[in-house]
Amino acid sequence: MGDLLDYLLPISIGIMMFGIGLNLEWKDFKRVFIAPKAVLFGLFGQIILLPLIGFVIAFLFPIPPIYKLGIVLISACPGGTSSNILTYMLKGRVALSVSMTAFNSFIIVLTIPIVLDLGLSTFLGENQKINISIAQTLGEVIYTVLIPVSAGSLVHHYFWESIEGIKSSLRYILPGLLFAVFSLVLLDEQGNGDKSLMEYWDLFIPALLLNVAVLFIGYFSSGWIGINHDGKYTIAIEMGLQNSALAIFLANNVVKVDDLSVIAVLYGGFSFFTTFMIAYIMKHWMRPKKDAG
Repeated sequence: MGDLLDYLLPISIGIMMFGIGLNLEWKDFKRVFIAPKAVLFGLFGQIILLPLIGFVIAFLFPIPPIYKLGIVLISACPGGTSSNILTYMLKGRVALSVSMTAFNSFIIVLTIPIVLDLGLSTFLGENQKINISIAQTLGEVIYTVLIPVSAGSLVHHYFWESIEGIKSSLRYILPGLLFAVFSLVLLDEQGNGDKSLMEYWDLFIPALLLNVAVLFIGYFSSGWIGINHDGKYTIAIEMGLQNSALAIFLANNVVKVDDLSVIAVLYGGFSFFTTFMIAYIMKHWMRPKKDAG
């Protein structure tokens, strides 16, 4: 199944991002860059705050060192397509979410090696050079995010009357496609392991704490600097829902340490649903009174 997923994943992600683009206009991105406070703080949260929280949780829990490194690994990864789709489902600031995903996908070429090197030396006592291809990362972002979103936006601009009837259906089609593809990733990864995920139940609490803590820290800290309500829960989603597929790839194909991918597989199994529930509460029940009504 692995060879099939190598082709299926980028195609599926491109389709999902095209669907998101059908609901975006150029003015949505113009707003992000004219008032860049939200995107800059969101990137700060992902690049600085998120790994710090990951290290704190790794130190706090008495779990084997390899799983401590797994917590750090997932905290070093950016938000992915799933965060964009979840923001779209909850009618958040989708252009902000897509912009953060795109920018951070470039920045991780520098930040992930630093975070992983520190994690390896801290928890495993190893010095291992981590390299991520700039050209490959750039190509993936261009082909799976920027081009499909731009194409969707152009279709929306020039043929908006023709697509108006299908836009409401996309709110169900895109999450369904995401769930189907990621389920295949999880099944493939679990099928390659020696143990069932149920046997790693003791790792669930630190992984869940990472997800929940980052969501609330992202939401409240962005509010402290004056970002509006929609921006607050959009940033929370982008920080709290990490790219588990990237973490699995890095664990198995770059770092190549046994059992390192366990946390990423476990995290990917629940984080979409917990993030959706918490972000839904943030959107509907934590709105400031002055913005309500």
